[in-house]
Amino acid sequence: MKKVTAFISALLAFSLVFVLAACGNGSSNELSEKEITVGVTGGPHQQVMEQVAKLAKKDGLTIKLKVFNDYNQPNIALNDKDLDANSYQTLPFLKDQIKNKNYKITDVFKTVAFPMGIYSKKIKGLKDLKNGDKIAVPNDPANELRGLQLFEKAGVIKLKKGSGVTATKRDVVSNPKNLKIVELDAAQLPAQLGEVAASAINTNFAMGAGLTVLKDSIYHEPLVNNPYPNYFVVRTDNKNDKVVKQLKKYYQSKEVKAYIKKQFGGSVVPAW
Repeated sequence: MKKVTAFISALLAFSLVFVLAACGNGSSNELSEKEITVGVTGGPHQQVMEQVAKLAKKDGLTIKLKVFNDYNQPNIALNDKDLDANSYQTLPFLKDQIKNKNYKITDVFKTVAFPMGIYSKKIKGLKDLKNGDKIAVPNDPANELRGLQLFEKAGVIKLKKGSGVTATKRDVVSNPKNLKIVELDAAQLPAQLGEVAASAINTNFAMGAGLTVLKDSIYHEPLVNNPYPNYFVVRTDNKNDKVVKQLKKYYQSKEVKAYIKKQFGGSVVPAW
């Protein structure tokens, strides 16, 4: 009888250890509600997340920021679990990266929009473009399409119907002024502005060169209901975590919205 009792006790003890271990493994995949690390690109994304971090800290959540200087590394780091989340990218860019690199990451809420503008040192309006002038667009996926679409909306060119995120100047089907379309690294566009008649420049790089979309651009995307909002992104396994809902509350708060409107003067706008 003693042997049976001892066996049952041992079995129960083993079962308890197994259950506890299983529970531990399940919870270890969920993001911490005490401290998380978020990847951002330098500039407005970093500045806004710093304001979010201030709100979160009042509730006992520490947000550590890791700043990147390119568009690829934050997604690599998130997918490799070197980050808990990132905040810096539009949906077309994210989808292109997921498709081509098989990342297990997903968008969870909208953050801000950076209305793209067309800038020039040579003309006052796009109607002043002359036959054979050079115009420039970013050369990376998603942003090149966005730049081309902006010129299209302004009536300068026309794209092939159904042009997708990988569209390039080869997808232009109408170019009445025989404009020469120059594809450049997005970060180089402000420095090369004097070499072309007009250039579609991402707002973060325009701001870095002292340009603002409302004061300096000759044409720009809408500020309200901008078609290219940025998103907060996490690993797919974490999309329903409690801390993600907390972060959305902080980010989309009236305090952060007021900061964005005051700080950036229309070059960066709330997307929610």
